[in-house]
Amino acid sequence: MRTVDPARFRTVLGHFCTGVTVITAHDGVAPAGFACQSFAALSLDPPLVLFCPARHSRTWPAIRDAGSFAVNVLAEEQRELSAVFGTRGTDKFGSVDWSPAPSGAPVLAGALTWIDCRLEAVHEAGDHYVVVGEVTALGEQSSGRPLLFYQGRYTTTEPVGADLGGLLAWAGPDDWL
Repeated sequence: MRTVDPARFRTVLGHFCTGVTVITAHDGVAPAGFACQSFAALSLDPPLVLFCPARHSRTWPAIRDAGSFAVNVLAEEQRELSAVFGTRGTDKFGSVDWSPAPSGAPVLAGALTWIDCRLEAVHEAGDHYVVVGEVTALGEQSSGRPLLFYQGRYTTTEPVGADLGGLLAWAGPDDWL
């Protein structure tokens, strides 16, 4: 059996561009949240999403215990906000404007959109968990551009080529172009 070098693994996977989100929750006492690149749509019917917090995350237990969460999709101008939510030991909500989603989870001002979810399932997966959420409410969409992460740094992109807006809803075979 071959062993994969963790540094090389990280470098290779760094070639996969991801969006930047902030996962938030509110336990009725205080808000909690963390920056998250490991987020994806999972199912249209029922509407499910997933994200992957590290097992050693200090924020994940508060989100788990809340039983619901919001996914805030960050805009390209929200790099500093991403850095705040990606740092341990700071008052992440001290200088952030937010309003509650229907679940009570914080929706961050300026996010491109948000997805409110009920915690559906948690699966152990190596040094992370795979968290599945059932979508219960959706925010309005902004016309801004998303904040992306690629090869260890933030980036943005210009739309190129055909509109693939129906891709997520594609129910056909593996060939989608």
